[in-house]
Amino acid sequence: MKETELPKDTGVLSVEKIVELIRAVRNDLIKEFLNDEVLNQYFRAHFKRDLSNVKREFLKRDLKEMLIAPVDLVHYSKLITHVKDTGAFSLVQKNDDFFYSDVHSIISKYSF
Repeated sequence: MKETELPKDTGVLSVEKIVELIRAVRNDLIKEFLNDEVLNQYFRAHFKRDLSNVKREFLKRDLKEMLIAPVDLVHYSKLITHVKDTGAFSLVQKNDDFFYSDVHSIISKYSF
């Protein structure tokens, strides 16, 4: 995942701006997973088997729907609070996990 940093003169961030930043990062990750090779490698690494062509197409459809869906505020609430309190939005490992677990929840539906 690409590193994202806030502009230097952001001042106090509104919740709306934080959610907008989270959505941008989430969508960048989703777009990475729309690449067949990336998706296949991730699936193989996490579920120890190959993803069928049919499942991959349905999974990509779900990921594309996720691109236009709003951010799950409950899922990202800790990250939103952290950014609001600190004014810092960097993708350290613990923050990175929020994004991967969000996308992983969609991918894992196809692990049966």
